[in-house]
Amino acid sequence: MAIQFTTTEERILALAGTDLPDTEQPFKTIAEAVGVSEQEVLDLLADLKKRKIIRRFGATLRHQKAGYGHNAMVAWRVPPERSDEVGEIFAARPEISHCYIRRTYPEWTYNFYTMIHGERPGHTDEVVAELERAVNIDDHCTLKSLKELKKTSMVYFK
Repeated sequence: MAIQFTTTEERILALAGTDLPDTEQPFKTIAEAVGVSEQEVLDLLADLKKRKIIRRFGATLRHQKAGYGHNAMVAWRVPPERSDEVGEIFAARPEISHCYIRRTYPEWTYNFYTMIHGERPGHTDEVVAELERAVNIDDHCTLKSLKELKKTSMVYFK
């Protein structure tokens, strides 16, 4: 069942879900824009985190501007019984920003995906080779990024 937010909560989440105001007290700035107290903003966000509706509140690093301009999505064939084990190993790597298990199809049987960010040409290939050795799986398909066409955060409320 979907959560029903009030109009005020939607306005708070719309502002908190984009770039935070560049002020000493960004949550107070959001509160003032919405017409509520800073404590109401903080309470809403804390409650949503406690109920696991939001995972975290953090900065988004623009990886290409930070020097990670060599990226690859790697699709792996991982035996389902090894998913948790392999997932822990892959997710522990700092070069991996995304790690997912997805459904397979008769024409595409890869079930495990990692997004790897490299600092230089060849770096993603080195990481893939290290991962192959770490999990003893070499059945994968590396899809390298040629050009970024769009990268934005999801907008839930406007």
